[in-house]
Amino acid sequence: IPITPSPAPISGYPSPGTLSPSTPLHHPLRGHPPGIPRPGAPTWTHTPWLPPAPSRWPILISILRPVLITPRPLSRRRHKLYREELNLTSPATLLPLRPEASWLQFHLGISRDGLYPRSSPAVSRLLRDMRDFSTVSADYSQDEKALLGACDCSQIVKPSGVHLKLVLRFQDFGKAMFKPMRQKREEETPEDFFYFVDFQRHNAEIAAFHLDRILDFRRVPPTVGRLINVTKEILEVTKNEVLQSVFFVSPASNVCFFAKCPYMCKTEYAVCGNPHLLEGSLSAFLPSLNLAPRLSIPNPWIRSYSFDGKEEWEVNPLYCDTVKEIYPYSSGNRLLNIIDMAIFDFLIGNMDRHHYEMFTKFGDDGFLLHLDNARGFGRHSHDETSILAPLTQCCIIKRMTWLRLQLLAEPEYRLSDVMRESLLQDPLAPVLTEPHLLALDRRLQLILKAVRKCIDTYGEGRVVANDTAPPGAPTSDRAKLST
Repeated sequence: IPITPSPAPISGYPSPGTLSPSTPLHHPLRGHPPGIPRPGAPTWTHTPWLPPAPSRWPILISILRPVLITPRPLSRRRHKLYREELNLTSPATLLPLRPEASWLQFHLGISRDGLYPRSSPAVSRLLRDMRDFSTVSADYSQDEKALLGACDCSQIVKPSGVHLKLVLRFQDFGKAMFKPMRQKREEETPEDFFYFVDFQRHNAEIAAFHLDRILDFRRVPPTVGRLINVTKEILEVTKNEVLQSVFFVSPASNVCFFAKCPYMCKTEYAVCGNPHLLEGSLSAFLPSLNLAPRLSIPNPWIRSYSFDGKEEWEVNPLYCDTVKEIYPYSSGNRLLNIIDMAIFDFLIGNMDRHHYEMFTKFGDDGFLLHLDNARGFGRHSHDETSILAPLTQCCIIKRMTWLRLQLLAEPEYRLSDVMRESLLQDPLAPVLTEPHLLALDRRLQLILKAVRKCIDTYGEGRVVANDTAPPGAPTSDRAKLST
């Protein structure tokens, strides 16, 4: 849906502030985005977070505006006949907003330290609800809508037919990003594929969420696997006539659909049910940009998205020295968070981290969101060590990250074993094949080797940095998104 100007600030809810998603992108090493305080500017202050009083629920309900889900006539006669033949109907029920809804509790639990606390019953309920709740609508994501002229979205990556994703809404007003299965688990990305044309894998999104939680980063939105009935849970409930127009029945009598975009958007790039059921991942949406503005920032170690070009970091081993002289990487936790992100991407094999996002509410030292991980877990037989460039060039790592990585290398807490056990909780288990699980152990050893080499060269005192917030600090003393 189009991004509209945010309403006037409401007591008890975050003001959009001076930044907005339309803030122009800046070069990773030139200047900094407006609205972010420079060194020496007044520091961010936050009052301890308290749950909104019951009297504030009507305010939130009025913002979200429950809608009456009613069927709309189709302009295309063939779709009308198709729906009548299959007896497809749309719900016409007024859907109430429940203050205890899992997605709302998830949003209220976002803090400066992560998307959710270490022990969060709201996340467990959210995963269960995304797995079980019926869908009430389906639509294209903003990426596809921008290309169709229906949305003014300034920060998009142009999708193609192999990058189909949909927004599914549930009966409690929650919504999730649906990415369908495009590649079988046992298949590897061909060696000749460039990283920017690789498949997007639904199981990679699921596994990335579990790995992020095991590493105690908590920067990936809750993600769960689900078998979707493409007829009943997408075609039957969508109001988008363009989406309706791309459904067809294959020669094998399977219901299929494809993306609507400038290239590679034909029936040969469709996804198909079997005959109606299709695997996919569901990732929980973050709070509305009107309520919780985010900033998208180019990764200083962005790759060259061309066939023969190279970025400076790929040819200059002293590149990190330049980065550390540029604000905001010259102080605070931003550079350490970049290195956390590089470690995470190396473990999953993701070479496509061109940008990262942050909540503007938490200022410069807020955590980085690890979004869009579907290009991970493509090749278990290859370790792309260039992803670790921020670590190997800067030779610095958070103490808590370093301790956690060493723990996951111990036989009784082996990373592959912990991941295997965690992924068994997902409805689509097994999510990863055994070679991918074993690749995690191998890559972890490469990370530990790189850190030890830095320690041997510069000493542990310079390489291992203390975290600014002790892990045992009570969550009530930390800023919340709803403060």
